[in-house]
Amino acid sequence: MRTRYRKILVAAALSALASMAILASAATAATPAPPYQDFAGCPSSAEQPFVGECLKYEFTGGHIGFGKREIPITNTIVLRGSIEQETENWLNNSEGGIVPVRQTVPGGLIGLTGYSWLDQAVESSNQLKLYATVELAGNVGSLLQPTLNVPVKVHLENPLLGSGCHVGSNASPITLHLATTTPLGPFQEEASRPEVIKATGGVLSDNTYAVPGASGCTFNWGSIHQSIDSLVNSAYGLPAAAGKNSTALNYSLSAVLPGVVYP
Repeated sequence: MRTRYRKILVAAALSALASMAILASAATAATPAPPYQDFAGCPSSAEQPFVGECLKYEFTGGHIGFGKREIPITNTIVLRGSIEQETENWLNNSEGGIVPVRQTVPGGLIGLTGYSWLDQAVESSNQLKLYATVELAGNVGSLLQPTLNVPVKVHLENPLLGSGCHVGSNASPITLHLATTTPLGPFQEEASRPEVIKATGGVLSDNTYAVPGASGCTFNWGSIHQSIDSLVNSAYGLPAAAGKNSTALNYSLSAVLPGVVYP
């Protein structure tokens, strides 16, 4: 992939302007031309003068483990952005990063609130369903690194937990160091968009990361508003030290030149 696209890209000398461009994100993201809307998040050359390929990772299956629990990936998680031409640092505008999508957490809310009577009262209702949304919690690492380094936080969602229940945070993220377990297959042109190349069948994994404790989890039931961070931590075995957690993600990777996305 790199060889093919680097023949097309014009190498640009790095300067102070380039460094600023790498770190900056546009207040209003450029709008991709149809049919390349799925590459939103890749900066245009006006936003980032040294933008290289637009990239889209799709994590289609597997799991993310934290403590004693796992989040099965049943809804595809998309990470979208681009790389800088020379350094291969990750770049994205305000539409980039991880696209929020809910995953269902097995076991639901049972045991998390500490109220056994509540488990019995709503056991058969949707109120016990628990969802997890994986959110970006910092900057993705350079693609020159041997692993894909992605800092994340997990948003636990249920009406009884309040709106701010997270495992990990921007200040203390879960930093996944995703190494290749199964390499991607060969890149091929998409049938309907030959400018886009895509490889599938890869697996990335990590069992070296630590997971911090929960924060912002508040049990809300009638007049009861009680912090249950400690109960979530107890139920999930958090904080969990490095080596106590495991993630494996099935993935594909798509790439296209920014001049195609923003003609």
